[in-house]
Amino acid sequence: MNSISENLERVREQVARAAAKVGRVGGEIELVAVTKTHPAEKVPEAIEAGQNLFGQSRVQEPRAKIPELPSSVRWHFVGPLQKNKIRHP
Repeated sequence: MNSISENLERVREQVARAAAKVGRVGGEIELVAVTKTHPAEKVPEAIEAGQNLFGQSRVQEPRAKIPELPSSVRWHFVGPLQKNKIRHP
């Protein structure tokens, strides 16, 4: 099984190749690593590998993860967000 850092490197190489095919630079493209269902303990390896943009599709999970991770980590919601979940503080 590949490590998180190995997987990130492989995906970055794929992004760079795809970008080059259409005349873009791979560094212009931001990779969002979705951590849905993965515990906060796994995120530091991705951070060490240079990943700082993470995505979630549920409000509850990042509420538990964010306090455990560096403040430099950026978060985005991916996919639809249920209206009843928006009001969570």
